[in-house]
This record gives sequence, structure tokens and C-alpha cells, in this order.
Amino acid sequence: QVHLVESGGGSVQAGGSLRLSCDFSRTTISSYCMAWFRQAPGKEREGVAGFGGGSTWYADSVKGRFTVSQDNDKNTLYLQMNSLEPEDTAMYYCAGYLGASRPTSDFMNSWGRNRSGYWGQGTQVTVSS
Repeated sequence: QVHLVESGGGSVQAGGSLRLSCDFSRTTISSYCMAWFRQAPGKEREGVAGFGGGSTWYADSVKGRFTVSQDNDKNTLYLQMNSLEPEDTAMYYCAGYLGASRPTSDFMNSWGRNRSGYWGQGTQVTVSS
């Protein structure tokens, strides 16, 4: 059974920073394409950042502010979020897809729609102005 557990969410003011963590229960995280998605109330789930096959992918809205990284020894995926904006307020989800390699825009968009693979329960991020 694969389990993903997110942590690190919270409430911050605009301009602040948060670091999300995703603990992955399998010891082969490097075999998965891992990603962060988010969903705000009344909006569709959207990809934020992906990590796989030695490559990273970012949504245009977070480029230059967010950084995704992975520690294979700890089986943990991270999302460092800087210069947070009220528009970043959402539930953030960690997800893993076995066998996929490099995340691309098309793959991330499809993944967010069909929600295949493995998903965590989410961690809430709230940014106040």
C-alpha cells in the first residue's frame, strides 16, 4: 500500500514563505514521477510543480517563487514556496505516478484531471494580504 502524507501547510502573510513536505511510504520514490497540485475553493485542481526523470516542471504562476526538490534517502518530496501571494491560497496535494518519467505540461494537466496514481490527503495553505 502506497501512502503519501503532506505536512508544512499553514497561514502566512503575503510575501512570506512555507515549505511543504510529502513523506512517501515506498522506498523507490525515484521510480515515480512526483508532483504537487493545488485546489482552491470553486476551482479545478491544477498542477503546481513536478519532479521526475531528472527534470522539473512548474506552472507559470509559480515560476521563480516555488522550488520542488526530492530527497531519495528520506523518500520525501518538498515544495519551497517563497513570495507567497493570496492567490496561492489552496489545499496542496502531493501525488506520485509509477513509471512516468519527465513531467510535461500535457502530462501534468492530464494527471490533474484524471487523478490517477497515488495522492495524499492534502495540506492547507492560506495567504493573507
